[in-house]
Amino acid sequence: MTPQFLLEAPVGHQDEETIRARPGEPTRETAAGGARITREAGARQPLVAVVGLGYAGLPSAIALRRAGLRIVGIDTSSSRLSDIRSGQAEISQGDREDLRAHLGDEDFVLTDELEAVHAADRVLICVPTTVSPQGHPNCEALARTCAAIVRHARAGQTLVLTSTTHVGSTRELLVEPLAQRGMCVGEDVFVAFSPERIDPGAGDREQLRCTRVVGAVTETCFGHAAELLRPICQELHRVSSPAAAEMVKLYESSFRAVNIALAFEMADVCRTHALDPIEVTDAAATKPFGFMAHYPSAGVGGHAVGVDPHHLLQPLRERGRPATLTEEAMRTVAARPRRVAQRAHELLLRSGRHLRDVRVLVVGVTYKPGVADCAHAPAVEIISRLQAEGVQVDFHDPLVRALRVDGEPMHGVDPDPRRDASGFGPEDYELVIVVGVQPGYDYGWLRRCPQVLDCTYRERTGRRHFLL
Repeated sequence: MTPQFLLEAPVGHQDEETIRARPGEPTRETAAGGARITREAGARQPLVAVVGLGYAGLPSAIALRRAGLRIVGIDTSSSRLSDIRSGQAEISQGDREDLRAHLGDEDFVLTDELEAVHAADRVLICVPTTVSPQGHPNCEALARTCAAIVRHARAGQTLVLTSTTHVGSTRELLVEPLAQRGMCVGEDVFVAFSPERIDPGAGDREQLRCTRVVGAVTETCFGHAAELLRPICQELHRVSSPAAAEMVKLYESSFRAVNIALAFEMADVCRTHALDPIEVTDAAATKPFGFMAHYPSAGVGGHAVGVDPHHLLQPLRERGRPATLTEEAMRTVAARPRRVAQRAHELLLRSGRHLRDVRVLVVGVTYKPGVADCAHAPAVEIISRLQAEGVQVDFHDPLVRALRVDGEPMHGVDPDPRRDASGFGPEDYELVIVVGVQPGYDYGWLRRCPQVLDCTYRERTGRRHFLL
């Protein structure tokens, strides 16, 4: 029988609310395990509900607990909660150690029950948003979650949305539905938007050194949002409205997309002139003003640059006001993995062998060095395109044992015969495509590869070396 969490206000104690499993019912593995979460006015630290425990929500929950606040972490994915409890979630080493300590703490509770937000004093909404392969934003999960939060909202709560989505989302998903419930924002409840600024793979507690932008509905809302956010950031920068803060996040990601697209183009120009694009970029970066270095690669992955700008572009297209520069940048960024596959195709054809008879190794399948996350990683598309041509493809990444390509599982290989002499070695691959390398690992075996297509522009190795 599936247990439900009860929200109880004991008689004579109207300032206390408790979440607990019904007596006699088994608790879910991901739930509180029978622990009580209480809210006592003036007696204990505020209870913060962090909704969505992904790459942004989980580090935020850990940082807030580190600051002394009581936490209920909510995620509707039981598998995600299982990964967190078993230590499999991808977070920094410092956060991992803190999480291990917090998991046995009665003031750090995990659950998949959205009803738990009712007991919280403050709610931080970190639900991820996605886009389709065609670039259409998908905010259904966020919309469902916000609707549930509004249903369970109570007077006195602070709701801060951090999820990246289109301009106007805070108003549409929180402010207007709360008003329909008869709750006045700024008096009954307090609402703000503050875009997340998590850099996966960065040093421990990196977010503490970041400034958080905050757009609140009212002055009072800002004060309440600031109380929630100050423990997990260096300083706050206030903007005039939630919509302005939403636009800040879209501008940041679009800025990066445009400059990365330019870096791709400049790398191609440098190859035309037989120049090293890294040398040129590093030299340009010595200018102390007016230039910010962006470097070429095999493509853009992760949760931001390849995704966020679509939340800006789609509504503008619908209004007939497209942002043409950003549109072109996103097309350039999206096309980069295809460009890698085409370049690999060219090099393989030079061998004179049929594509079905050659074997290719892709090195690096995470979306950035130092993380084990393959979300939107360009390597996955590169592998898919080569396999579609009949090429036999393996991958090597010391941080990834297996991944799925077109729905099918692939298991990584270790081509270094010093560690594994049972499989294919460096000499057995017609072409090695270096998409990325993980810091702290030995890639000396690349020197023995017949051909290396270097998409990092930095690994000058292989018997024959080619740039993208």
